Amino acid sequence: MNVLNFDFTSQPIENIKKEVICGVVGSGNLEVLVTPLANNESSKFIIDTSVAGFDHIWETVLQDFSSRYAVGGLEFKVNDMGATPAVVSLRLSQAINILEEESHG
Repeated sequence: MNVLNFDFTSQPIENIKKEVICGVVGSGNLEVLVTPLANNESSKFIIDTSVAGFDHIWETVLQDFSSRYAVGGLEFKVNDMGATPAVVSLRLSQAINILEEESHG
């Protein structure tokens, strides 16, 4: 397994106190676990992937995600089984949607 670590500056997300999980570890898919951090000015990504050599693609997808969403103060642990960039973006967006729904009621 290949483990990648990325940190990005991002707008802080508000009122997140819980952890969330979405997706499933399976061929061509991935699981995302989101945990609140003490520092709300940056986001942290830990990627555990079965595919080597795509670090630059991961960095680009995660940077774009961190720019589109206020994810400062969140740590994302991603367990990947060969998901495409589109699936990565979808799962990360789903995790944020779950967090936002739970924080609003």
